[in-house]
Amino acid sequence: MIFLALTGIASTSQGQTPSSWHFEDVALGQLPAGWKSQTTHAQHGAPSWEVRKDPSAPSPDHVLALIRAADGGRGGIFNICWTPTPVFRNGEIRVSFKAITGREDQGGGIMWRVRDRNNYYVARFNPLEDNFRLYTVHEGHRRMLASARVSLLPGWHRMHIVQQGDHYTAYLDGRKLLTGNNDLFPDPGGVGVWTKADALTAFDDFSVTPR
Repeated sequence: MIFLALTGIASTSQGQTPSSWHFEDVALGQLPAGWKSQTTHAQHGAPSWEVRKDPSAPSPDHVLALIRAADGGRGGIFNICWTPTPVFRNGEIRVSFKAITGREDQGGGIMWRVRDRNNYYVARFNPLEDNFRLYTVHEGHRRMLASARVSLLPGWHRMHIVQQGDHYTAYLDGRKLLTGNNDLFPDPGGVGVWTKADALTAFDDFSVTPR
């Protein structure tokens, strides 16, 4: 049975409750209820995301993982897995992630205020490049807003996004590394996870706290 765990307790100022996905109650080989696997730019096929077992996960042992990139993992492809609910505008999003493999790209991150598969904000860490970056993806075209040089050891790490109006702040393992302003996507939208090209990545403990 596919099960979506909502951990909200009290209403927020937007009338929404915090939500979290630990994936423990999602059947292996499936997606959480309400999530969809899509891609930006793919011409041949779609990415394969599914819940798998990973004993090393922060909350063992189910994780959401990309197991096959779209379009053979070519460079311009963005593999995305997202949900239109909860609708997120302001607040915090957190996720644990682990880069598994990738020759051209590795790692990945969080997408938010998602309109559709071609329009959203995304923050991602790439261990092959030792950088943490935040982008807009508008009509399928990616533009960098901020970048920081950072090296992380292999294994699980924590990403944290704070959005308030047009102001964003992004953290890795508790370190504030990116901050700035952008108003390209002012409206509420969906949330999800993202990788580029052939980057196979696992995610766990995805949480959304609207404010």
